[in-house]
This record gives sequence, structure tokens and C-alpha cells, in this order.
Amino acid sequence: MAKAVKLSDIAQTLGVSNVTVSKALSGQKGVSEELRQKIITLADSLGYKQPAVARREAAGQKKKSYQIGVLLDEHYLDSYDSFYWQLYQQISSYAMEENCYAVPEVITPNLQEQKELPKLIREKRIDGLIIIGKMRSEYLSLLKEYMDENMVFLDFTTPDFETDAVVSDNFYGAYRMTSYLLSKGHKEIAYVGNIRATGSIADRYFGYRKALLEHDIEPLEEWVIEDREKGSPLILDDYLILPTRMPTAFFCNCDLTAARLIKKLEAKGYRVPEDISVAGFDNFVYPGACDIAITTYEADRSKMARKSVDLLIRRMGGIREYGSVHVVEGRILEKKSVAAKNRRKK
Repeated sequence: MAKAVKLSDIAQTLGVSNVTVSKALSGQKGVSEELRQKIITLADSLGYKQPAVARREAAGQKKKSYQIGVLLDEHYLDSYDSFYWQLYQQISSYAMEENCYAVPEVITPNLQEQKELPKLIREKRIDGLIIIGKMRSEYLSLLKEYMDENMVFLDFTTPDFETDAVVSDNFYGAYRMTSYLLSKGHKEIAYVGNIRATGSIADRYFGYRKALLEHDIEPLEEWVIEDREKGSPLILDDYLILPTRMPTAFFCNCDLTAARLIKKLEAKGYRVPEDISVAGFDNFVYPGACDIAITTYEADRSKMARKSVDLLIRRMGGIREYGSVHVVEGRILEKKSVAAKNRRKK
């Protein structure tokens, strides 16, 4: 009988630690993509099987395979590698670990307006759906008619459906990020984001307000700054209007908005973070969008993707529990765009 391949065999061959191999194979952070691919390729060639898989095979068990459809609203995608596209890639990786396959489809505004079913559903190619980013309520209702309970919402929730939803810790993440700015001596903090655009932006705003309330701080009306139109995911430069009275710090609803704000501040002669601090959310920005590394609250895309896959597999397997919202906690990443107020250069 051939000897079972162990983590240590892969680690020794590549000259890395067992921990590094484990992180690479389980999709965890802390491993470069180049090294991760080397480890995965070697593991496959050696016939390595994760312990859980090996145990199931030893017991004569085999996981049922499902086809998972992943719907992405075209509004949230662009020519760059978007936050939501990265979520899909994580979903695809975890689905394969569970002997499932994830197939993406981009949903256009016209498809929603015409209430036309996705091709994946029309061709009966999938067993369940993960929907990334909120779509029109009427369209979600249409999808539910055909998919019954086999749906999971990712990065949004709505009270209209008893469906599992997975979201980042928008409220307390923003609360923690604002508290971090307060701990740096900032009391004049503006919020950038249209709270009527998406639920996550609104949740982050209320987290920001909670932190200020605990310090008896009431922000000026002009310190709540819109970055896009109502109901639109697109950030618009025309909406980023700097206030007459400048705060000492800005908390932006996402890093993409933070990057544009930093460029606007620099164009006006302000230095970041020497004159004004800027913090963001998500830990996602396009390459080259900003010359300064943005201090941010990182949304854990890996955990969000894994949780959504796990929940959908349970539903497709017949476990039809009452839908609930699953909040995935992230973390603050201190980078270069925030400085202590009392250390700012004059």
C-alpha cells in the first residue's frame, strides 16, 4: 500500500513550514499567490488529501456534488479586479474543496428590469444560488420562486426574505474604526458615503455615529459627505465636495472612496496624514489608485465566502432552517494614511 502523503512531505520538498502549507491549502492569508499555487500543484501531483477528505473516504463516505450559481450585479463590476469578483474567486475555491462547482453569471440592469431569469436557471444548470450584492427586490422575488430555499445572500441582507445572509461587520467595524481615530486624538471626524446608496454604507455610518455619541461629539452637518447617487454603487468625483470647515480626519465608507478623497485633498494642497488623516473600510483598492497605503478595517472576504458556501450546502442538502444574518468580523489594519492629531506637522 502506498504511503499517505503528509503536510510535512510537501513542506520539506518546497523548503517551507507545515504552517505555510496548511494556510495555502486551506485558503488562509499569509501566503503569496505564487507560493500558494506551487503548494497546491505539488499537493495534487503527490495525491495529498486533506484529513477530513481522507477520513470520509476511509469510512466509505462521499460528499454529494452540487452546482452552485453565483450571481453578480453588473453595477458592482468594472474593468478592474473588483471586490465582488474576488469574493467569487474565494467561493469557487471553497466550493471545490466541498466537491462542488461554482459558476458565475453577471446580471445586467436590463435583465432585472425585464425580469428575465439568469441563463443558469433557465438551463437548469444549478442546484443553488449565492447572490453577491443587493439586487432589485422584485428580481430577488423572481429568483426565489425558482430556487425555493436554495439561496444565500452575500454582502447584503433584506427583511423581505427568510434567507441566510452573510455580511461583513459593517456596524461594529465602523464603530471600531472611528474609535481608533478618536484614540489618535481626532474629535473632528467627517463621514464620507451616501447612506441612502446601500445598506452597508448606512450600517457603517451608524457605527461611526455610535462611536462619536459615546464621546459626546455631534458632527457638523457638512461633515456627512456623499460619494455617489442614491441606490448606486458607483463612486462619483462630483459628489466628493470638501466641507467649508475642514475636519482633522475623514472616515470613508470604503477604500475606493478614501483613495479618491486623498487625491482631492492633495489637489487642494493638504498632506495626508500630516495635515488630515483618512481611514477607509474593506481593505480593497485598485492598484495605483492611491500612492498612500490606506488605514482601513479589513472585511474578511475569505471567511465570508466560506460561510456562504457552507450555508448553501446545508440548504441544498435539505436543512431548511429559518434564514438568519451571519456577521463576519474583520480587523483594523494600521497603514500610512492616519496620524495622531498631536503629532501632525504644522
